[in-house]
Amino acid sequence: MSSARATAQIPRQPGDAAAPKQRDAFFDNAKFLAIVLVAVAHAWEPMRGDSRTVTALYMAVYAFHMPAFIVIAGYFSRSFDGSPRRVARLITGVAVPYVVFQLAYTFYMRWLAEDTSTYIPLFEPKWLMWFLLALFIWRLTVPVWQAVRWPLPLALAIAGAATASPTLGGDLQMQRVLQFLPFFVLGLCLKQEHFAFVRRGAVRLLALPVFAVALLVAYWAEPRMEYQWFYHRDTAQEFGQPWWAGFAMTLLLFACAVVLTACFFALVPGRTTWFSVLGAGTLYGYLLHGFFVAGAREKGWYDAEVLQEMSTFLPITTVVAAVGVTLLCTPLVQRIFRPLMEPKLAWFFRRRSAGHRADDR
Repeated sequence: MSSARATAQIPRQPGDAAAPKQRDAFFDNAKFLAIVLVAVAHAWEPMRGDSRTVTALYMAVYAFHMPAFIVIAGYFSRSFDGSPRRVARLITGVAVPYVVFQLAYTFYMRWLAEDTSTYIPLFEPKWLMWFLLALFIWRLTVPVWQAVRWPLPLALAIAGAATASPTLGGDLQMQRVLQFLPFFVLGLCLKQEHFAFVRRGAVRLLALPVFAVALLVAYWAEPRMEYQWFYHRDTAQEFGQPWWAGFAMTLLLFACAVVLTACFFALVPGRTTWFSVLGAGTLYGYLLHGFFVAGAREKGWYDAEVLQEMSTFLPITTVVAAVGVTLLCTPLVQRIFRPLMEPKLAWFFRRRSAGHRADDR
């Protein structure tokens, strides 16, 4: 990484406290490409069926796409110190969008299913919404991870314990919150030089062969393991495995995700590209694309007779998902939905004196 790029200021993230004007193209590119993978993988999910090839592709992408996104989220959460200004940003940029879109997804999916239920599952994240709730919880714990001596081993121990604890329950999607926690803590521990290292020429040369091996391993593993392990939402016992398998799979999946995430970062361009500007809108693409995927499933896009033409349907669906989420990240969409995703809410927070504002700097 060049010195100019290495010293670039950290770009503002939804829910983050700082808002420097200068953005780092590398991280914007990484966020955009990661969200494209998220949307494509969601579009592939209904196509798995009995297709070993599609399921192998699905497993390979799921092994690292959310870990990569969470590592970036952790990296940009390093400045969170619990000050009023940062808590306000967390509420407006994460908590409020969670409530708004949790309600929106709840009623949208009921409308698709013609469900007349009136129960509001505010603390049972609907599909995509687990990430925002998890991000809210993770960011509140940042001071803890910055205070302890061995944050990553501790986070891995917690994730392993969660994977071996079927009594934890499903409220707040705590299994996912805890099982994905190590990736957030890893992001907190990373520095610019770590990203510079994985983008060296030697690592870039290895990245594509490593991804090819990952696809072969996924193809081999497809009939031998449950692909739901990559969701990080279930326990070892729910897969019919002994409790200690939860710890083993936590370490194995974490190692695989770190290797593939490093390869992903190695291939991300560091220069400003046509899609760099879309990196600021990845939260918009993430929250909005689910409406289209869910609608496509209910309206017959994945009907059996359509899926029979897998050789053409797979690339078409991939392109549609990639183009669709790209459009949802554009500045126009950001302007339209900003009042919902990044509301000001100045009336909701206490007015601080000049002395308090100085203390927050």
